[in-house]
Amino acid sequence: MAETSLSLTHTLARTLGCCLNMSDPTRTYLDFERPIAELENKIEELERFSNSEDGVNTAEEVEKLRGKSALLLKNTYASLNAWQKTQVARHPGRPQFKHFREALIEGFTELRGDRCFGDDRALIGGLGRFRGRAVLVLGHEKGHDTQTRLEHNFGMARPEGYRKAVRLMDMADRFGLPVLSFVDTAGAYPGVGAEERGQAEAIARSTQKCLALGVPMVTLITGEGGSGGAVAIAAANAVLMMEHAIYSVISPEGCASILWRDSARAKDAATAMKITAQDLLDLKIIDGIAEEPVGGAHRHHQAAINAAADQISAFLARLDGLSADELRAQRKARFLEIGRSLLEES
Repeated sequence: MAETSLSLTHTLARTLGCCLNMSDPTRTYLDFERPIAELENKIEELERFSNSEDGVNTAEEVEKLRGKSALLLKNTYASLNAWQKTQVARHPGRPQFKHFREALIEGFTELRGDRCFGDDRALIGGLGRFRGRAVLVLGHEKGHDTQTRLEHNFGMARPEGYRKAVRLMDMADRFGLPVLSFVDTAGAYPGVGAEERGQAEAIARSTQKCLALGVPMVTLITGEGGSGGAVAIAAANAVLMMEHAIYSVISPEGCASILWRDSARAKDAATAMKITAQDLLDLKIIDGIAEEPVGGAHRHHQAAINAAADQISAFLARLDGLSADELRAQRKARFLEIGRSLLEES
């Protein structure tokens, strides 16, 4: 929880900054995309000039620039470093749980409340069908504009969110429904009220429930997978990541603040922490990567969502036929092996 407190200011500042600076999230350019932005703006200018009454035909020049822009985009995204991937994972235009739910879950019925304190809008859950199969779905929702970000608390769940998750996973276990979880959070909310209501205990209970499930559970990290706030709904039989997502025990800013007393060294921390999907697959902490379209999921929502759905479906199929005891044993072995592997690495 301490690490989330360190990074909370960074999270709110960058998110609110995005809200204030953009009208179309998918056209928000990151720092390293500046050359791409210049080319695309030039293309738009030429097209406007060509379409004006006095304009000349610029189709050939536009076509050349489009080709140059596409090549630059491809080369840029083929060589992203860890900090650049962190920026992409946090991009305000990335598909969020709302988009995955609407595209993949038929007949979704939301179930609210923890039957104890209230309903947490940062963590959404309910029943529906994934490719014709009844499932329970859980996911962090960050929101897409100022109003919805405040409503969903920037995707940072409180204790009632994790207690709701436990309640819904109990239901899934009782009725034999596979659990799909979609993770996108900077971490659990570190406010005083959340701590007073037992944030750490709620996260621990939710993690425990994931590990004890007698039904298949598959997790997809769609953007940020931050600390215990992510693990609480990600202790699954299979953990997948989007190609440009990140998964870490602490944010790069929080790590830099602790190690070097300087959050500006977040880039160094991101590199050292091995938080990218590619690093984590090599370390056997995750099980698969869902490829994103060239330029990131924020540029082509549907293509990214379809690729993720194929991965989820494939891993669900691998778990079919396993008994409840076998699913628990597989999950236990999976996480124990992570510890053994990391000890061997060190």
